[in-house]
Amino acid sequence: MCLVVRMKKLIDRLERNHVLTHSEFAALIDGQSQETEADLFARARAIRQREYGTDVYIRGLIEFTSYCKNDCYYCGLRRSNAKAQRYRLTEEEILHCCAAGWKLGFRTFVLQGGEDPAFSPEDIAGIVRHIKTQFPDCAVTLSCGEHSRAVYRLWRQAGADRYLLRHETAGEAHYRKLHPPAMSLENRKQCLWNLKKLGYQVGAGFMVGSPWQRTENLADDLLFLHDLQPDMIGIGPFLPHHETPFAQEAPGTSEQTVYLLAILRLMFPAVLLPATTALGTIDPQGREKGMLAGANVVMPNLSPIAVRKKYLLYDNKACTGEEAAECLACLNRRMQTVGYHLTVSRGDSRMRHEMEENKK
Repeated sequence: MCLVVRMKKLIDRLERNHVLTHSEFAALIDGQSQETEADLFARARAIRQREYGTDVYIRGLIEFTSYCKNDCYYCGLRRSNAKAQRYRLTEEEILHCCAAGWKLGFRTFVLQGGEDPAFSPEDIAGIVRHIKTQFPDCAVTLSCGEHSRAVYRLWRQAGADRYLLRHETAGEAHYRKLHPPAMSLENRKQCLWNLKKLGYQVGAGFMVGSPWQRTENLADDLLFLHDLQPDMIGIGPFLPHHETPFAQEAPGTSEQTVYLLAILRLMFPAVLLPATTALGTIDPQGREKGMLAGANVVMPNLSPIAVRKKYLLYDNKACTGEEAAECLACLNRRMQTVGYHLTVSRGDSRMRHEMEENKK
C-alpha cells in the first residue's frame, strides 16, 4: 500500500475518534511528509474551527519563582545550576501582575514556578484566594509541580480552577534518562490522576525531540494522553540550556511539533491546545504554524519585566515582543494574518463539559 494512502487511512480513523494502536501511532509519526501534513493540517484546522471558531484564548503567565528543589537534566532552573538568577515574587507583586493583566483583557492567570519550598501550601492557597476575591470573573491556573493529593485539595478549595503538569515523557526507561533517581514517573502520573479526581481542569503534555526520544516514546505519550483525557495539552520542542547536562544536545524541531499538534487536535477535538513559547522561540513563525495545525491558546508573559529573563528553562527563551502581555495588539495582528483573533474570555475546557453531558 502506498505510504500516503496508508497515512490517510490512519488519519481517517483518528478523525472518526478511533484510537490507534501503538504501532499505528508510530507509523503515523514516522510517515510525516508534505502530503500527509497537508491532509492532517487541513482536517485539524476544520475541527478546531468547528469547536472554537476563530477564537484564540489568552492566558496571562506569571512566573512567580525561579527556585526549584528538583534537578531535572534538561531544565535551566534545576537545583544544581549555580549560575541561575533566582527570584521570588511577593504576593503583592503577583496581585499587581493580575491587575495589569485584567486591564489588558486577560481572564485567566497562570501561576507557574519551580517546586520552591519557600512557598508553603498555605501560602499558595492564600494567593489563590486573594486573586479570586479581587478578580472573581477570572480563572486561576496553577503550575507548581508535584504535590500530595491533600495539597492539591487545599488549592482547589481555595479556588484554583486548573492545573498544568506536563508529564514530559510517558515511558519509564526514557523518563529515567531525563530525571534524577529521586523523581518518579509513577508519582507524576498519579498527581495527574489525583488532580482530575479533585475536579481541576487538567493540563498534561510532553517535550518533542528530547534526548534519546524515539518514535515509540511519542507513541507512548499519545496513548497515555488518550487514557488521561486531559483538558489541555501543552507540547513544545526540547530546547537545550547551556548550564545543564544536555547543553550540547540537539533541539527538537518546529516541524515535528506542529505535526504532533495536528494529531492531538484530531484525537481530542475539544481540547485546549497551546502554541507554546518554546515553539515561538525555535521558529519565528511558530505561533502561526501552531494555529494552522489546530492550536487555540497562547500564553503571553505577565511577569514583571525585571524578572522575565531570569526564568530561563532553556536558552534564548522568548519573553519580549509578541510574547509579552503588553504587546497583545502585536500578537493579535499576527493571529489575524492566519485567520484567527485573540478573545477576552476565561476559555474554559469544553472537554469537561462534553464529558459531563455524555454521562447524563
